[in-house]
Amino acid sequence: MHRAACAMAAADSKTDLFDGILMAEERFHGEGYQDGYAEGNRIGVTEGRIYGSLHGARIGSEIGCYLGFALTWQCLLHKCTNEKHSKKLKALESLIGMIQKFPYEDPTYDKLQEDLEKIRGKFKQAKTGTNIQHWNPAIGIA
Repeated sequence: MHRAACAMAAADSKTDLFDGILMAEERFHGEGYQDGYAEGNRIGVTEGRIYGSLHGARIGSEIGCYLGFALTWQCLLHKCTNEKHSKKLKALESLIGMIQKFPYEDPTYDKLQEDLEKIRGKFKQAKTGTNIQHWNPAIGIA
């Protein structure tokens, strides 16, 4: 009986050895996946912050140019009182109001792109009223 128990113990130890080898592959695969996932997540967050900062800065610069344009023309046209300039002033004041209501501090605002497009459209309307044909907010010149 002792001999049979020893034989079974030896067979079990061989099985355990092979199970350990097979399980090691699964364990290493799982650990590698977890390590890769954590590293990818860390890199993704970093890249997302960089992209968000750059994109946010571009939008802020664009809107700042629109606001500077509108405030400058508003100041220039305030001295004129005829009806033609009154319509231009209304368009400029509308643009200024839209920009002042724009949610700069909330990147999760669900209508951010929609409101930005409305501001761009209002800027085009105001720009047309001032007879400026070519104006690039990226460089700020006519």
